[in-house]
Amino acid sequence: MGFLHEGHLSLVKKSKAKADITIVSIFVNPTQFAPNEDLLKYPRDIKRDKQLLKNAGVDYVFIPSADEIYPEGFQTFVEVGKITKHLEGETRPIHFRGVATVVTILFNIVRPDYAFFGQKDAQQAAVIKRMVKDLKSGIEITVCPIIREQDGLAKSSRNIYLSPQERKDALVLSRSLKIAEKLIKEGKRSSAVIINKMNEVISFVNSSKLDYIKIVDEEKFEEVVKLSVGGKYYILIACKIGKTRLIDNILFGI
Repeated sequence: MGFLHEGHLSLVKKSKAKADITIVSIFVNPTQFAPNEDLLKYPRDIKRDKQLLKNAGVDYVFIPSADEIYPEGFQTFVEVGKITKHLEGETRPIHFRGVATVVTILFNIVRPDYAFFGQKDAQQAAVIKRMVKDLKSGIEITVCPIIREQDGLAKSSRNIYLSPQERKDALVLSRSLKIAEKLIKEGKRSSAVIINKMNEVISFVNSSKLDYIKIVDEEKFEEVVKLSVGGKYYILIACKIGKTRLIDNILFGI
């Protein structure tokens, strides 16, 4: 959706390593925002974005208008089922319908062989993988690792909203994930025990308002009560720091 940072540019790097031609779309998609969300405030700097992409060696940049994507009379939407009904889908009920619809439209316009998405939006990537598989789209989806600041904060276009103090407070997300990772390495297997410890860490920061912490199976994105040897899992967190809602996660195997 633009206002690019190193996380986005890491997707470009992956694409250039795998594909002959790299196309980047920039589109702040109105159908994935609820009326109370930050569509109009969402940060935009197209001139800067285009220069960053030129420097990164992108072949084409596609910047459609809302009217081009959703012309007058538009009434067709793509909905993915169970995987969209919890986590982000529970707190943002129209979000994934908007994501699935716009990604389908962009895929139909560009006709890519490969598409690259960031792990920070892990559920979004899982929804798109499910959609591509179900609709037999024939596109290979690659989920690329989270890119972080030196102090651990996940790169996000929304970080610009944080005050200096909130920026420090936001480190509690990555800190709690590191603690969870440490507990798992020490042999803890109960999701409740891990989540409770993370909650303690986050609640220590006054500006934080936790939305959720969940541990889910990597592929099905279903919550798990106990971690099993051989499994791969996401620990997902959504939390407001001040008025800014941030998400973060780690992916690990046992």
